[in-house]
Amino acid sequence: MTQHDSPALPAHRPGASRQAPEDPSPSRTTRPWMPALLYTLGFLTVYLLAICTPWGQRAENALFGLGEQGGEEAWIYPLSGAAYGSTPLPPMELSAKPTLMVGLAVIVVLTLVRRCWWPGCAALGIVILTTGGKEVLKSNLPRPDLVGAPENLLDQGFPSGHTAIPAALTLAAVLVVSPRIRPYVATAGVLWLACIAAASATMGGHRPSEVLGATLLACACYGLATWLLPPAAAPGATRSPRALPVITLTLALAIALASGARNDTLTRSLVSGATGFICAALVWYAAVGRPAHTARRTRPALD
Repeated sequence: MTQHDSPALPAHRPGASRQAPEDPSPSRTTRPWMPALLYTLGFLTVYLLAICTPWGQRAENALFGLGEQGGEEAWIYPLSGAAYGSTPLPPMELSAKPTLMVGLAVIVVLTLVRRCWWPGCAALGIVILTTGGKEVLKSNLPRPDLVGAPENLLDQGFPSGHTAIPAALTLAAVLVVSPRIRPYVATAGVLWLACIAAASATMGGHRPSEVLGATLLACACYGLATWLLPPAAAPGATRSPRALPVITLTLALAIALASGARNDTLTRSLVSGATGFICAALVWYAAVGRPAHTARRTRPALD
């Protein structure tokens, strides 16, 4: 009987002992450093091309000069907070700081309730780095006058603070919520961002480059935070219904076009709408799209 039992034992020794150390290696692929680098390079590219070149400045200055009227011609003007006695759509106008404070409080509460300490710290870091970095960059990045622009077009607004808040809060929220509802939280945040980004561009407060720069800054902070997370705390694959990405991006496009629409110029309306949609697509891919693709690559290795 013992002679029949002994041959069965070695079959488990080499397989179990040698394949166990291979498990940590796929976990590193779920938090690569490449996205953070690409978003950072995208941020620098937008700044250099749109602000540090004569043709980039001419393009955006001409866009600002297309409409004879100001923000009153934008469809979203009644919700912008610029109209007397109107309630601003968060985080526009004076609602920016209260929106940021409420968002940080929600992240803290979710962290305490779910006891996800590392993701909670990363989420707070995303918001603080994005909004704080926006203030530092806005004050220190030069906007040279290369085309002899009027004085009112020389204001430094790169990157946009109003766009940075919804982008950062959306990316932070997906880290502290349950993976089951993560795609739906990302959807809500992306639609919010599409509205604010397009509105910021069409109202004249920020150029398209400033709106894109704020979104890329938030995505870069998200990529850095998820890369630095411990493997056990890093966000894994996000499974969502197959139709959700199409529905989300279609709604984001519709909201961006409506939020960027103006009565006086079709060109500025379309550019503002396209800017809002690109911002929404960038955040959606960073929050939901990239982890899902990474999971497909790592499944064969886990088997």
